[in-house]
Amino acid sequence: MKLVTAVVLAAALAPGCRSNPQSREVVLLTTTTTKDSGILDEIVQGFEAGHPYHVKPIVAGSGDVLKQGAAGEGDVVLAHSPEAEQAWMAKGHGTSRRLVMYNDFLIAGPPSDPAGIKGMAPDQALARIAERAAPFVSRGDQSGTHVRELTLWKGARIDPKGAPWYRETGQGQGLTMEVASQTNGYCLTDRGTFLVNARRLGLEALVEGDARLRNVYHVMTPDPAKFPRVNGGGGKAFADYVVSPEGQKLIGDFGRARYAQSLFKPVANMTDEQLAVHKEK
Repeated sequence: MKLVTAVVLAAALAPGCRSNPQSREVVLLTTTTTKDSGILDEIVQGFEAGHPYHVKPIVAGSGDVLKQGAAGEGDVVLAHSPEAEQAWMAKGHGTSRRLVMYNDFLIAGPPSDPAGIKGMAPDQALARIAERAAPFVSRGDQSGTHVRELTLWKGARIDPKGAPWYRETGQGQGLTMEVASQTNGYCLTDRGTFLVNARRLGLEALVEGDARLRNVYHVMTPDPAKFPRVNGGGGKAFADYVVSPEGQKLIGDFGRARYAQSLFKPVANMTDEQLAVHKEK
């Protein structure tokens, strides 16, 4: 069941409200996980410090972000839904798609772990949650996280839709984690947002470390030839920054001081094929 009505995207996204393509404003379409983890602010500040642009972030799930990008309502897209991104590019919406960073997803839940899933593989854990009818809170918003969650349920051969123990928020990662905490339930979350919120919400990482849980981010530039109102120069400058040595160092350093680990791993020096077989040291 839906717990929360989805947030309406900013009126600035309405047709006709885009800035001039020569503007110094760069509209960045990005996901809630970048905002909720805190890395969005770091990247924007780093970019603005060395470039003559002001970034206007529009934050939503990857599904909504890609829809807005397909309508020419943003200058650059930073998302984490690889299959949907590939389809977006195949439709001719963008001029480039580049690997930026990754972290991983995990299944979080109460330390008491009422369903007893700690240490299980993702499909086994979801099957156990369904078997025990333990509360599971989904974003339910077609975001990259939600799409991955549905893929994991499919792997477990379970369709949770409509089950009384399965709840959808229609909201971002941070709010979905809050609902899981309030209901003594489980949820799928990215590690960055988990580390920022886990202590406050009393949640524990129970299922992690599986290759199926890798969470990959790409930056894409909408095609100015297709969308005349797109600020192509500004969008490309931002995309170039996040894959540059400076941007990659900022990403790799983010979180180390507070969490003794990087919340995201920079991988602009790899191809998608190389990352697919990459094993962490």
